Amino acid sequence: MSATETVGDVYTLPQEYLDICATVRQIAHEKIAPRSAEIDERAEYPWDIRRELAEHDILALPFPAEYGGTGTGILALNMAIEELAKVDASCALMLMVQDLGTLPIRLFGNEEQKRRFLPGCASGERSPAFALSEPEAGSDPANMKTTAVKDGNEWVINGTKNWISNLGIADFYVCFALTDREQRRFSAFVVEADRPGFSVGKLEHKLGIRASPTGQPIFEDVRVPEENLIGEVGRGLSVALATLERTRLGAAAQAVGIAQGACDHALAYAKEREQFGKPIFDFQAIQFKIADMQMRTAAARELLYKACALADRGDALAARYSSMAKVFCSDTAMAVTVDAVQVLGGYGYVKDYPVERMMRDAKITQIYEGTNEIQRLVIARTLR
Repeated sequence: MSATETVGDVYTLPQEYLDICATVRQIAHEKIAPRSAEIDERAEYPWDIRRELAEHDILALPFPAEYGGTGTGILALNMAIEELAKVDASCALMLMVQDLGTLPIRLFGNEEQKRRFLPGCASGERSPAFALSEPEAGSDPANMKTTAVKDGNEWVINGTKNWISNLGIADFYVCFALTDREQRRFSAFVVEADRPGFSVGKLEHKLGIRASPTGQPIFEDVRVPEENLIGEVGRGLSVALATLERTRLGAAAQAVGIAQGACDHALAYAKEREQFGKPIFDFQAIQFKIADMQMRTAAARELLYKACALADRGDALAARYSSMAKVFCSDTAMAVTVDAVQVLGGYGYVKDYPVERMMRDAKITQIYEGTNEIQRLVIARTLR
């Protein structure tokens, strides 16, 4: 089935996708929303939510059917991420990391690797992580210091990564390491969390997405067998960039969800909150602000869905649209959540209402999966 079906100039989403979203929406509102404030405040990974998502095959969305997944594609996956992010961006990140941490294997791994790692992730029994960034290598991954040296039939990995989601939760990490010092060539490896020499370093205390652990995985003489090499030796940077080209759509979807959640709360509040004897929604200043919030969010969603549809079809424009969606959606999330806080006034600034959390969560969408400054460079390069 194609990502979208067209009737004249109007597209409709496949019913299967809408059914998936209905399931995710129900879980989000019944199981996650009542706990979102607590999840954020305690900054603890919500294992019960993860189990709930696994039981309903939500964590299987990134995967092909032959590896235990739903086989529904990129658009369906990101529609589900959007639904989760409407109520809790940290919980949405669970599904995003399912995609990010396994996509290198799905795109470049051999059949044995796919059979070894993907089914357990699709069932929710195992969790992955994507270990690219380092303390001195964020937007410039080619500056990484982590090394992998061949020793017989094994690779010995040494280094420290940084800003890695799912730290301490993941059962395995896709780790990128320098394998050719002279040519500055990198390779990608699967490193299981129980291998000797692997340890969990510092966990970050973050502004937002606080229930998703982020920090430094440390590799000290970690030995992995040759069969854990993903793709070809020296082609790791290509693996990383091809992965991020697609998974930044998850950040865009998360941003749209955050923005829509903020819109919904601001509108509901404006209709109930009275000043000067009438609901504040009756004042044109508030009407215009909420209209702009809804308009920007709707536009962001359309760009996201377009980018996802192009990626599902393997269209040559997918890379450009992926970057455009990431930038536009994340900038929208930041602007809309700031406006939502303003609509709620003093109540928007306190934790009794979720918009202050949404504003904090929105900021990271402009930074991770490639900063918006880098994405603008990527977009410009495709226009040459």
